[in-house]
Amino acid sequence: MQMDPHTPNHKMTQQHVHWFRNSAPYINAHRNKTFVIMFAGEAVQHENFQHIIHDIALLHSLGIRLVLVHGARPQISQQLKTAGIETPIHLNRRITTRQSIPSVMHAVGSIRLEIEALLSMGLANSPMYGARIDVVSGNFVTAKPYGIRGGIDFQLSGEVRSIDIEAITSHLNHHNIVSMSPIGYSTTGEVFNLLAEEVATKAAVELKADKLIFLGNQQGLLDEFGQLLRELSPHQLDQHIVKYQDSNPDFSLYLNNAKTASLNGVHRVHLISYSYDGALIEELFTRDGFGTMITEAHYEEVRMANIHDVGGLINLLRPLEQEGILVYRSRELLENEIGQFAVIERDGMILACAALYPIPSDPGQIHSAEIACIAVHPQYRKSNRGTQILHFLEAKARQQGIEQVFVLTTRTSHWFIEHDFHPVSVDELPSARQELYNFQRNSLVFKKSLT
Repeated sequence: MQMDPHTPNHKMTQQHVHWFRNSAPYINAHRNKTFVIMFAGEAVQHENFQHIIHDIALLHSLGIRLVLVHGARPQISQQLKTAGIETPIHLNRRITTRQSIPSVMHAVGSIRLEIEALLSMGLANSPMYGARIDVVSGNFVTAKPYGIRGGIDFQLSGEVRSIDIEAITSHLNHHNIVSMSPIGYSTTGEVFNLLAEEVATKAAVELKADKLIFLGNQQGLLDEFGQLLRELSPHQLDQHIVKYQDSNPDFSLYLNNAKTASLNGVHRVHLISYSYDGALIEELFTRDGFGTMITEAHYEEVRMANIHDVGGLINLLRPLEQEGILVYRSRELLENEIGQFAVIERDGMILACAALYPIPSDPGQIHSAEIACIAVHPQYRKSNRGTQILHFLEAKARQQGIEQVFVLTTRTSHWFIEHDFHPVSVDELPSARQELYNFQRNSLVFKKSLT
């Protein structure tokens, strides 16, 4: 029996299929990458936490290397209240006395066990049915005293001295999820209460993680009108860090650590809500995401090229031309066509380039263009700069009223398919471009609609 294409169920199924197809490039991009995910103690108490755990299990099943760092502030506060112990908080950090350490360890240990139990859940009605997930925790963090600040002795509150990256990497290589707590140990055997945000940031930096994700108490960073800011550079965070210090100190702490991580080599830092079901999946597997992303990569200069870039373009293109991947372009030709090229520049070095060539068309025909000569410096090919410059030129094409773009390639067909191009025959090229097609190279042709 064939489903009626006009029924609501069919439409919902088609929407799901469309979403799943569009998520495929992100699934491929994230596989074997290292993500550090930090969630506050409030997240553990929230009714949505079981969904977060299920989504974490899904990420693990997709081949993502996961390090989880949990907070414990409300749980510690409850344990201390039960024990009748008061520990003041100064500068958003608890002053941890020796008397309070057993309560701290009890709260942290309870959360760690709860996380491990949820990740091990394999009930038939669970999204993790049939999945085997090994979660590893341990004394990965060496700590030191936070010391005396402004005349205040923070006692057994500490900060991260070092992280056992070798041990964590070994566990990740064996397909384990690594769980880290906001507890550190000194070389003399003392236990220190740490900020989970700092543990997560230090781990992400030293692991050279691809992403650091903070699950906090709001969707992301909002502007003065309450609108979500989807992408910022770390240098744009300072005013927001100050703004939230009083109204939402935990979020201010996330922002401060997001800046630190981004400036120290973590390419993407994400701020999303722990209360929204599916926020983690939406942020990682859709183009628009869900929350706020902090990245420095976007703020490398992406621009149209000028005559001064010709030397840098030659250095980038010649090795690829010699391998036969790209068609040879002389200096004279590059100088004549420089206005068609876009480049990504960092500190005076051309990291990536691509060119947009409008294709002449007759009246009434679809306006088309060719994107050609996409090249990324060898040291940066594991980054997203190829994607970045492709999207830049697609946006440029839309501004020019171009409705579809073509690419011709001999080596990178899969990459273009991952970026929503689909193969077509040479006959589908506009006639003006067909006349220039080189049958000796026998390039594959791909097309993408921009409407």
